[in-house]
Amino acid sequence: MNWTSSLLWGFVSTIVLTTLMAGSQGMRLTRMNLPYMLGTIFTANRDRANVIGFGVHVMMGWLFSLFYIAAFHAWDRATWWLGASIGLVHAAFVLTAGMRLLPGMHPRMASEQQGPTVMRQLEPPGFLALNYGYQTPISVVVAHLAFGAILGAFYTLPAR
Repeated sequence: MNWTSSLLWGFVSTIVLTTLMAGSQGMRLTRMNLPYMLGTIFTANRDRANVIGFGVHVMMGWLFSLFYIAAFHAWDRATWWLGASIGLVHAAFVLTAGMRLLPGMHPRMASEQQGPTVMRQLEPPGFLALNYGYQTPISVVVAHLAFGAILGAFYTLPAR
C-alpha cells in the first residue's frame, strides 16, 4: 500500500465530500448536517458538537478511504470511474441502511416509531434521509461520487 498517497488523497477526498455536503446545506438543498449529527452523539453542546463531529467525520472518511484503496489493490488499478462506482455503492448503503440505523445508535435522536422527547430532540433521517429534504439523497450521492472519483483518480498504486 502506498501510505503517503492513501493518507493524502483520503484526506483530500474527505474534505471535498464534507465541503459538498456543507455547501448543499448552505444552499438549502438539504437540512442534513452530518458532522453535527455525529458530534451530538458525544455531546449535547451544539457548538462543540460541530467541532467534534467534523473531526469524527474526517477520521471516518480517512478510514473509509482505506476500503476504497483495498478495492483498488484487489483490482490492481485505480481510476476515477472505479472510485466513483464504489462511491455510488457507499452512498446507497449510507442512504438506505446507515440512515435507518442511526436513531438506534444516537442518544439524542428520535426514532421513526417514537417521536421526539426531552432527551431525543433530533429528527431521524428516515429512508434515503428524506426527512431532511427531498434533495438530500442527490447531494449525498454527488458528494460520494466526488469522494470516490478523487480517490480513484489520484491514488497511486505502488510499483510492482
